[in-house]
Amino acid sequence: MTKRDDLLNVFKALSDETRIRILKLLEDGELCVCDVVAALDMVQPKISFHLSVMKEAGLIKDRKQGKWIHYSLDESDIFRRFLILSIIERISENLIQKDKKRLGEFLKNKKSKTNITTHKKEKVCCENGLPVKEVQHG
Repeated sequence: MTKRDDLLNVFKALSDETRIRILKLLEDGELCVCDVVAALDMVQPKISFHLSVMKEAGLIKDRKQGKWIHYSLDESDIFRRFLILSIIERISENLIQKDKKRLGEFLKNKKSKTNITTHKKEKVCCENGLPVKEVQHG
């Protein structure tokens, strides 16, 4: 990949509001895919697509724990690090206020392990069996 292509991938990854919202959420630290799904109230395949685009652009890194993947900001490249910090500081808290509220509620339930319901056909979260939103077929 040329430097030009690399740069284009970074800016393409930053050209989507959903990905900007994810970056803002990751500002506070590592999150599991199920955390991001809950925060953005979107289905897991859509979130995974956005995370993949950002990882390919070198904006985030991942860590696998069992069958779940945890994401965090990738600060290994100084250019990307400054770019991410510049973008994050310009994002209005109003843009992700609802996301942070949903994430907080989800994390609270994750820690307390309350309101847990499991169904055989339902995917569950990385830590305690909380349902994860998936694509509904049929």
